Amino acid sequence: MSFVFLLFTSIALALDAFAVSVSCGITQSAKTHYSKFKLAGFFGFFQGIMPAAAYFISDVINVDLGNFTGPVAFIILLGIGLHMIRESFKKEEECGYGELTLKRLLLLSIATSIDAFATGISFSLLDINIWPPIIMIALITFSLSLLGVYFGCRIGSKLKNSAELSGGVILILIGLKILIEGFIK
Repeated sequence: MSFVFLLFTSIALALDAFAVSVSCGITQSAKTHYSKFKLAGFFGFFQGIMPAAAYFISDVINVDLGNFTGPVAFIILLGIGLHMIRESFKKEEECGYGELTLKRLLLLSIATSIDAFATGISFSLLDINIWPPIIMIALITFSLSLLGVYFGCRIGSKLKNSAELSGGVILILIGLKILIEGFIK
């Protein structure tokens, strides 16, 4: 696998995590530097670990699980997005912005890394050395996610009241994109 191909694959896989990071920044879910780095760390870790898991699972059981990734990611992102939209209509003191709890971080990390899982299956079928892609995917996802959450915070301060609604809509659109891409493949 060439470096250029690996670089573009890593960037393509990181774009969903970047978009969700922007959404988390917009909604001010990640307020502190620590929470921003934690978000990027979760996204980078899961984006790196999912192809490895798929690589070894598909190698052992020799089954293509790629057909299920789109609908699963869509359902997770739809659920989180709808929750955020519902919260946006509550009074500010009732809900505040959706804090990045461990449960929410895990769900977002899994939802944004399901396409990486499918890519890991492809790596297994092509008999590619999995370690260089895992490292590059994780590092690029971490970097883009960190950039995205900081960028989203700047946008969020301008959006104020519609931030939670905007974030929810963005998550649903990302879920739809993943679902449609799964049907096109």
